[in-house]
Amino acid sequence: MPATVPRGAPVRVLGRRRQRPAGSYRQSMQATDLPHSDSAVYPLGLRLAGRAVVVVGGGQVAQRRIPGLLAAGARVTVVSPWLRPALEGRVALGEMAWVARGYRSGDLAQAWYALAATDDPSVNAAVADEAEQHRVFCARADDASRSTAWTPASGRHDGVTIAVHADCDPRRAATVRDGVVEALRTGDLAAPRHRRRDPGVVLVGGGPGDPELITLAGRRALAEADVVIADRLAPAALLEELPPHVEVIDAAKLPRGRSATQAEINRLLVEHARAGNRVVRLKGGDPFVFGRGFEEVLACAEAGVPCTVVPGVTSAISVPELAGVPVTHRGVTHEMTVVSGHLPPGHPHSLVEWPALARLRGTLVLLMAVENLAAIAAALVGHGRAADTPVAVIHAGSTASERRVLATLSTVAEVVEREGIAAPATVVIGDVVAVAATAAGVSAALSTARV
Repeated sequence: MPATVPRGAPVRVLGRRRQRPAGSYRQSMQATDLPHSDSAVYPLGLRLAGRAVVVVGGGQVAQRRIPGLLAAGARVTVVSPWLRPALEGRVALGEMAWVARGYRSGDLAQAWYALAATDDPSVNAAVADEAEQHRVFCARADDASRSTAWTPASGRHDGVTIAVHADCDPRRAATVRDGVVEALRTGDLAAPRHRRRDPGVVLVGGGPGDPELITLAGRRALAEADVVIADRLAPAALLEELPPHVEVIDAAKLPRGRSATQAEINRLLVEHARAGNRVVRLKGGDPFVFGRGFEEVLACAEAGVPCTVVPGVTSAISVPELAGVPVTHRGVTHEMTVVSGHLPPGHPHSLVEWPALARLRGTLVLLMAVENLAAIAAALVGHGRAADTPVAVIHAGSTASERRVLATLSTVAEVVEREGIAAPATVVIGDVVAVAATAAGVSAALSTARV
């Protein structure tokens, strides 16, 4: 016969002694004095959009906390006789309300959340007491032990919110928060989307070659990729970091060698995106600086495939900079022109006005020009540019294979051939090269620095 328990007898469940409540439901909901740890918190995200939040105090704490509340969509009212100028500016813009007086009982009547942030402990205590009466969670800036809510060290990145509590140690919490957010930004900590992950194409500029010079947005795009279609000049080290499930497609365009046609690349982008994949088109430099990036944008648009662009650090500026050559310098040049040299002067398909460029006094930066450099130099000199104009040629800039040679327009073809300089190379023509040469010490320091 099964055992029975008399009505009202104490019952032990999972090791804890429970008795039938003697009071009403309302009494059971009141705050109790049960033992607890001061550091015990229940992490919870508050959805404050459209809800009233009252901040008592208009000083430094309020200035730091209010932007986050506004970003969450809260209807913020500040109660304070005065405000810091930055907060007054928000009031003037209509971002929040201001009650220009001291705190009074009843100010929290409509609040969902309250922040007591005055420099008077008695006022903060009164705010906390009213919050307790109205069952409104309240953070006291001056006394965490008297708060019913603690503000975590928080950060947000690409749809991920980080909130850290660290046993009332705000510096420790901030250090952890900063480490996690930074890892998310750099892509060292992957946070791929699983529930809402839209297929499409992302054109990513990989920078001049050094994997450290890709943008944070570019790293994030790679971290979320299903398929990566990469050019020869894209930073190869980034491909080695991809997870095993990511499909890598070689779209290398080798000079005078095997080549994936642009039409084939466009087809692959559309095909993989339509299959439900997140496709990253990884290019060297910037996609829109002689990278045919917009051709791929148009191909995606015509196919109805979503496409976004992540700009990259263009080699036209970064490679000379890392080699110690400024493309502009005060008192030396007022213009800088970037030119594609893949077609020689006089070619029927060339769109470059070489005679006009020869008349300029500023900096010329040539990309894809090594093969035609002799003809280009001759055309510039023939149309009036001084034969002794300084020239710098930088091969494989920003990488371990980087090589640099200095010459003039009259000697550059001979020097490049003698030194065996091949593509990829960036050519800088102008007096800025002489400026760099006169500051050899600074140039050497810059060439070894990898920002």
